[in-house]
Amino acid sequence: MNHSINIAAKRSGLTPHVIRVWERRYRAVAPVRTDTNRRQYSDEEIERLVLLKRATDAGYKISSIAPLSTDNLVELLAKDQQTEVRESPTTPPNHHETQTRAAPLIATCMEACRALDQRQLEETLTQAALSLGHQGMICHVVSPLAVLLGKEWESGNITAAHEHFASAIIKVFLTNISKPFTIPETSPRLVVATPSGQIHELGAIIAMAIATSAGWNVTYLGTNLPATELAGACKQENAQALALSIVYPSDDPALPGELERLHSFLGKHTPIIVGGRAATSYRTVLSKLGAFQCGSIPDLLSVLHDLRGDST
Repeated sequence: MNHSINIAAKRSGLTPHVIRVWERRYRAVAPVRTDTNRRQYSDEEIERLVLLKRATDAGYKISSIAPLSTDNLVELLAKDQQTEVRESPTTPPNHHETQTRAAPLIATCMEACRALDQRQLEETLTQAALSLGHQGMICHVVSPLAVLLGKEWESGNITAAHEHFASAIIKVFLTNISKPFTIPETSPRLVVATPSGQIHELGAIIAMAIATSAGWNVTYLGTNLPATELAGACKQENAQALALSIVYPSDDPALPGELERLHSFLGKHTPIIVGGRAATSYRTVLSKLGAFQCGSIPDLLSVLHDLRGDST
């Protein structure tokens, strides 16, 4: 489906003027033209504009990133989320050193996933936890690994079996490593899942582990759950919030309506937190619903911290 430049501007957060300049000077996007010579942007082009805006907001020059493919932009932003300087107590003092230590661990994890080598994957994750700490391991190894696995799956370089293998091992590993956290029953409760149509689990698993380390009682529901089931679980658990991971696909026509139904079932007293690589593609409906949109683990921690303050 194609959209006017005004719709593209609204959904990307850019002005029509900036979009025209980026197209004319840098060939950042290539919209089709109508018979009356009006620009028309596909959903993929708008997603690309969203990524370009995020990258320029992070300090990159449009002239240097416009030639990148959309996949390369996603990879760039994923890496940047792990190294950018943030005012967060979880941010390591030396980002470049941490990135240097994490890179070979990510590569070894990826090799283990390709080989379906459970022992190697578990040993490398353990090494990462010992070297980088609990949150460091999640932020600098597991999260980039999840992005890399998704990209490799989408490009056909690995199969669904490889991704499911990785998700299963990482889920058990993060669950076991989080067990030492003693969380009082009085702590706020969070339900974590993926909505209907979203079958990729790693993002939700990471959110579960991060929330647990932040002192939340987490109920993990898994993937591909309809709005009625999610809302019912939140009410049963008396959850202070619901966290959703949206990774793939980025163009599900049914998902906006499903999110709207979920919001109507939950009411305004149960905030919805949304993250994942494809979340920005649904930013219009998420903004309309007042959902917290997290582009990184520090964003998630910040939202959880604020909501925890509200619930105590």
